[in-house]
Amino acid sequence: MQSFNVRISSNSYQILKTLSKSKGQSMQAVMDQAIEDLRRRKMLEATNAAFSALKANKSAWREEAEEREIWESTLSDGVEKE
Repeated sequence: MQSFNVRISSNSYQILKTLSKSKGQSMQAVMDQAIEDLRRRKMLEATNAAFSALKANKSAWREEAEEREIWESTLSDGVEKE
């Protein structure tokens, strides 16, 4: 694995060191998890913003709802309830 140097503030370093010790993980593992958590949060924020924009557009929201109904009926086609 390739290694890169990154500068962080002394405050962030102390927090990272404390988290690393309390989790019993390397500082690199803690950083990797923090970066992945941030990536996921940003993706969810973007998804929520796009969903809100879609829902605010009455015409687009109606089209999406109609398409969802088509998919639901297609997915259950031939499936009998037990």
